[in-house]
Amino acid sequence: MNAPSQKARPAPPLHFGQVVIGPPGSGKTTYCRGMQEFLTNLGRKVVVVNLDPANEHLPYECAVDISELVTLDDVMEGLKLGPNGGLIYCMEYLETNIDWLEAKLKQHHDSYFLFDCPGQVELYTHHSAVKNVFSQLSKWNFRLTSVHLVDSHYCTDAAKFISVLCTSLSTMLHVELPHVNILSKMDLIEQYGKLAFNLDFYTEVLDLSYLLDHLAADPFFKKFLHLNEKLAEVIQDYSLVSFVPLNVQDRESMVQVLRTVDKANGYCFGDLEERNLQAMMSAAVGADFQFDATLGVQERYVESNKQTVEEEVMNL
Repeated sequence: MNAPSQKARPAPPLHFGQVVIGPPGSGKTTYCRGMQEFLTNLGRKVVVVNLDPANEHLPYECAVDISELVTLDDVMEGLKLGPNGGLIYCMEYLETNIDWLEAKLKQHHDSYFLFDCPGQVELYTHHSAVKNVFSQLSKWNFRLTSVHLVDSHYCTDAAKFISVLCTSLSTMLHVELPHVNILSKMDLIEQYGKLAFNLDFYTEVLDLSYLLDHLAADPFFKKFLHLNEKLAEVIQDYSLVSFVPLNVQDRESMVQVLRTVDKANGYCFGDLEERNLQAMMSAAVGADFQFDATLGVQERYVESNKQTVEEEVMNL
């Protein structure tokens, strides 16, 4: 006699969203505000979830705020911790009280989610608390894309750009989510210096040997040439890192970022709303469209340089 069959538990409803991460000052909160307004204008119901306990003055309407659970100031004062140790404690406290987050999110079951995360780099490169929170969200059937913002002016410094590449790669491997790297504040990219190469060299992370040659021209970094070569080898061996340029105030730039994010988490192929022709085309665009978009950004924000990469290196 067969045992009575047990009814399978229904799968939780499907949710889509973005977890917005990156170093301090990279523009995460500004991005969340801009993306919230942009999605609202497109007719997509969106809520912002603030997971940064140090975010005291929010410029956007916040549906869920971690400050209701824990704040950095309280932790620093009560446990006598510094800002870095305090942020790590706050994220571990959130992980321990994940049921609080689950109850808050259930109140917005029919929305698209933007998670505004803390700006401490080690939370995304080797500490496990934030990663475990993201993993739990995935178990609740959240299809999330990790949107990693990096200040675009790092492109003007070869050493800093290699450091950014290493951080981005480490974050991609550790967080374990569909991932989009973004060069933010494109309108300010040459505020701190001129780019050595065309913008697509940085967004597509082309042959880094040219960047190493540029770096070797600096007497300080010349003695670290072999170290930089090995770092470049690691980045190119993985061949994972690329960037999408962004100026939050530019509509075309926001469209390109949204298309890339939606392709990464599968939103364009979801069944939650009717898809129009434009949405279908956004899922079908390939490398040619990305290249054209990068050229458009360069024309707007980067001073023209009509030399080839080889010619630029010969002139160094």
